[in-house]
Parts: sequence; C-alpha cells; structure tokens
Amino acid sequence: MVYLWMIVAVGVDQLAKFIVKTLMDLGESIPLIQDVFHLTSHRNPGAAWGILAGQRWLLITIAVVVVLVGSFYARKITNRIQKLGLGLFLGGALGNVVDRVLYGEVVDFFDVRIINYPIFNTADTAIVIGGIVLALASWKEDKLNRNTGGIN
Repeated sequence: MVYLWMIVAVGVDQLAKFIVKTLMDLGESIPLIQDVFHLTSHRNPGAAWGILAGQRWLLITIAVVVVLVGSFYARKITNRIQKLGLGLFLGGALGNVVDRVLYGEVVDFFDVRIINYPIFNTADTAIVIGGIVLALASWKEDKLNRNTGGIN
C-alpha cells in the first residue's frame, strides 16, 4: 500500500510538471484567483525556499537516503493511514528527485500570493500532506496504545 501511494504521488507530480513545462513558458503566470493564487512556471535549483541552491547531488543523495530508509520502515507499518502518509511523503521526495536527476532543478508552479509564499509543486504538497497524515496517525496510534496498555 505504501508503494501504491508512492507511485500515485510520483505519477501525479510528474504529469503536472510535464503539463506546466509543455504548456507554459518559464516565468509565465496564470491567475486562478487574481493576486491570491496563480499557476507560475518556475524552476528551483535548491530545496525549499531555494536553500542549498546548486547542491544538486547533495539534495539527490539526501532524498534517496530518505526514500530507502522510509521503504525499510514501510515494512513495519500495519496501519493503513500511516501507510498512506508515508507513501505520499516518499512519493513527493521521489518526484522532486526525478526532476533533479533529469533537469538539475525542480519544476514549481503553485504560487500562493496572498501570503507571499514561495512557489511550490505537487511533490512538495505530497511531502507536507504525507508528513501531517503520518504524524497524526502515529500520534493517534500511540495514544490508543497508552490508553489500552498496549493491547489493541
């Protein structure tokens, strides 16, 4: 189940990035909600907020290690919600790795202007949502285990 969600996250991410790269010029911005939310074709040679720009192989190495460790951890998870969260998280990491390996930079396009937030992509979204789902499911399971004395 983790790997299924990983594949879905990578597939959706790469399809969205392909559409942006094919149909939009670099720097082009399409307002979906004027001054609030735009689709903007952008490239990021670094990690979140452009940190570690130009450190392509370091970022690839870190993401590959995260995916390998996460894949090992996936074998121990029995909770379906945790599997969903981990799959989305790892799929998002892998989606950005594909960009870094193939293009040397990540294709970004979600442009939230109302809060002047950095432009991001579907892989970033999968990482954040997956991390939140995984954390909440793990917290709930831990709370249940404490309340039942470890008996489910």
